[in-house]
Amino acid sequence: MAAHHQRLIICIALCIALAHAQLPLGHHQQQHRLRSQTSCRIEQLRARRPTFSFQSEAGLTEYWDANAAEFQCAGAEFARHLIHPKALLLPYYTNAPHLLYVVKGSSGILGTAFPGCAETYEFEPDQDQQRSKEGSKSFHDRHQKLRRFRRGDVLALQQGIAHWIYNDGDTPLVIVSLLDVANENNQLDFKFRKFFLAGNPQAVQTQGLRRREARESRKGGEEEEEKRNIFTGFDEELLAEIFNLEPEVIRKLQGNDDNRGTIVKAENLRLVFPEWGEEEQERRRDTNGLEETFCAAKLRQNIDHPSVADVYNPRGGRIRSLNSHDLPILSSLRLSAERGILYKNALVSPHYTTNAHSVIYATRGGARIQVVGNEGNPVFDGEVSEGELLIVPQNFVVIKKAGEEGFEYIAFKTNDNAMKSHLAGRLSAIRAMPEDVLVNSYGISKEQAKELKYNREEAAVFSPGSVSGRHA
Repeated sequence: MAAHHQRLIICIALCIALAHAQLPLGHHQQQHRLRSQTSCRIEQLRARRPTFSFQSEAGLTEYWDANAAEFQCAGAEFARHLIHPKALLLPYYTNAPHLLYVVKGSSGILGTAFPGCAETYEFEPDQDQQRSKEGSKSFHDRHQKLRRFRRGDVLALQQGIAHWIYNDGDTPLVIVSLLDVANENNQLDFKFRKFFLAGNPQAVQTQGLRRREARESRKGGEEEEEKRNIFTGFDEELLAEIFNLEPEVIRKLQGNDDNRGTIVKAENLRLVFPEWGEEEQERRRDTNGLEETFCAAKLRQNIDHPSVADVYNPRGGRIRSLNSHDLPILSSLRLSAERGILYKNALVSPHYTTNAHSVIYATRGGARIQVVGNEGNPVFDGEVSEGELLIVPQNFVVIKKAGEEGFEYIAFKTNDNAMKSHLAGRLSAIRAMPEDVLVNSYGISKEQAKELKYNREEAAVFSPGSVSGRHA
């Protein structure tokens, strides 16, 4: 009877979880943005490059100016890491969920430490090591699951999850990251905070720091963003007792004398991880998503390959959207992404995102981009080139035209199921309206209304020039 009651309780809990998952689209997304409504008095947007950079032993970390009006509007911050080959980004966790995109790099490893999850991977010392330790107890190194990633991957990380990144490839890793500080999962304030578990972040060499200090002093003296690791603040003797270690090791743990920064050389890491493709095979065996556990959640999805494009025009380019239907953990982060690859002089139909801000980072080439706000005034009209970032607020209309070298970008969205509405092309709002509505709205003839509706048969990515009748 007790077993029967236990099964009944589990069934009820599962039903409640499923019912929550079936809430109307956008319900929980609306809640999380309303809890921390931000100010969006946007009169002018700018294409921005990093403002501050922090040089470490084996890499570079850069941040955009989070006090800019458009960042305040989006409730987001943005960062970029450059990690040299055989280098380790030290373990840390954050107060806000963040979404990463791998811009460059042949191979990397993401390590995570999910609270309460088992150590499912084990490394056995080789025979030489065993022989060298004869007479002493032999230990096998155990750790949680490691995940491989490469260029074109999106990585999803929840707030409070300790993680680290290792570049085991032969080329530098370049990773950009959106940090959603306005997310309801961040209950501190509109400031991105890193909590390092190792190293001495304050020891990094800084550029642009004086400008930040001056600005912060005007704001009333906010705390420095870069601090020492969290163990530094604890009493050395107390830590020695907790870990049952000698004070010398505890001093290393606290990192006071560590001047390597947050990205350090790590030549001889011996790690256990799945081979390429194993994670996808495991995921395909999980057909309904219910069996995916917190500990084994899929955190990675590649959105670069042409075969996964949602929109494709052989003369214009392709677009791929990644949302919580493709990567379920995004429903927890309430973030999504879009990858765009536009050919020479191709255009993207004028459109707006109905339920999210868009943070657009140019990964290659350049484009002319125009953005118009609710009063019909242009808030941006300029070139966006590789390495620059442009934020487009919710419902602001944007047009992109690729330059002579084409244009590639990653756009992060502040909703796990971001939706776009187009204003030209086969799937546009104009196409959906009756001809007579267009005639009377714009004061045009019936023939002109037909041309307005049907002259572009492409859906979202347009071929350059006046060529029509091709599908995207």
